[in-house]
Amino acid sequence: MIFSRSRAGLARILTASAMLASMVVLSGCETSPATGESFFTGGLTKDKEASLGAQEHKKILQQFGGAYDDPELSRYITSLGNLLVKTSETPNDKFTFTLLDSPVVNAFALPGGYVYLTRGLLALADDEAEIAGVTAHEIGHVTARHASQRYGRATATSILATGVGILLGSQEAAAAANQVGAMALQSYSRDQEFQADLLGVRYLSRGGFEPEGMADFLTKLQSDSRLNAKIAGNPEAADEFNIMQTHPRTADRIQRAIAQAGEKPVKDPIVGRDVFLAKIDGMIYGDGPSQGFTRGREFLHPELRFAFEVPLKYRIINRPDKVIAQHPDSSVIVFQQGSKPANLSLSEYLRRGPGAKRSLQNIEQIEINGMDAVTAQTRVEGPQGEHDWRFTTIQYDEKTLYNFLFVTRPEATGAQALGLKRTTYSFRKLSAQEAGELKPKRLRIYTVKAGDTATKIAERFPFEDFRLARFATLNGLDPKKPLKAGQKVKIIVQ
Repeated sequence: MIFSRSRAGLARILTASAMLASMVVLSGCETSPATGESFFTGGLTKDKEASLGAQEHKKILQQFGGAYDDPELSRYITSLGNLLVKTSETPNDKFTFTLLDSPVVNAFALPGGYVYLTRGLLALADDEAEIAGVTAHEIGHVTARHASQRYGRATATSILATGVGILLGSQEAAAAANQVGAMALQSYSRDQEFQADLLGVRYLSRGGFEPEGMADFLTKLQSDSRLNAKIAGNPEAADEFNIMQTHPRTADRIQRAIAQAGEKPVKDPIVGRDVFLAKIDGMIYGDGPSQGFTRGREFLHPELRFAFEVPLKYRIINRPDKVIAQHPDSSVIVFQQGSKPANLSLSEYLRRGPGAKRSLQNIEQIEINGMDAVTAQTRVEGPQGEHDWRFTTIQYDEKTLYNFLFVTRPEATGAQALGLKRTTYSFRKLSAQEAGELKPKRLRIYTVKAGDTATKIAERFPFEDFRLARFATLNGLDPKKPLKAGQKVKIIVQ
């Protein structure tokens, strides 16, 4: 009997909370001019979207290395984007198109019409129609107001969770439900992605572009993802290496969007290959000076003026906030910048900072190429079993520290010890002359000559491995098929 009364009471509470949420939802509904759908905005009006987008824009620039410094290329991307906006249901809305200085293949949009493409994405694309397809898809997310829909759903979930929590006297229950709701709404739904494809096809067709460009680029994206997974030594994780994590789409789904868009076939559609290739000729490829360069087993940063070398068989992965080097036996090196209060010694910084909450052993003061440093070790029990951790902190100058973390399995620590020690002592400052001589890789457009083969051209690529695969993927080519004299291809030069 007690259980029955509690159950009935809970039902009344849930009903009351749902009614409260429904009242708030009904008072904050809007209709998307692009899709005709009504949805709860959670108070995120178009004006607030613009304000939120402007606020987050600064953070995006910081996170992705800023805008790429090529005014002509940026104007081209903006012009292309604005042309597509004019074909949308909101042709007078203000959009901001930004080319990010990032080698990662990515594209996304923020509320308020902020659309981003990376130079890594431009390098992979082969023509104007493909870039227009990516841009049109992102514009579709904005015109459909998918961000507001996502925000509204999260807000409705929060309202319901908070109501239940208050009525039950459980803040923990409300917080847990709120967190689950936020996690569930973290990325666009499959329906929203398909809507963005439908709208993208609509805008492409109205703009006179070849709508198949969307599917063509997706095919290249999937090939690039598989190649990057192989390069990273993890071929089973191909989907982790591209924007498909946040934009789950397939070529078949895009073809379905083209069929359902209801647009008339475009006569003489714009492909724009020669125009596009001319625009990206000379663009930086891979990491830029502000991100540091990988040269074989050495990592060099011309702006921060340092370098170090990893042991044999380690593969360097350069990320915005850290450098990671991985060994086939699962040993890992993590390198990142740090800072410490002026009144702390290096040893105390290591205890409170990188080594916090760890039982550090054998703390030792050392010197590395004229710089003070400290090192210590510990053993950590984690989900993947036991690992040996060695910390090394180097005082680069009065304000700057750099931290190494070396992680090895106990059975591999002995075999790895000498190589990792050499990495520690390889850390050095770069002279102004050395830093000035470091130049980024660049993408160039090459016209195939008689007698050229994919293998011959790929041999000149400034990479240690996967040269032919890189050339083929970059150009969307079958490496087994012969090239034609006069054909334009993308190459990478040092």
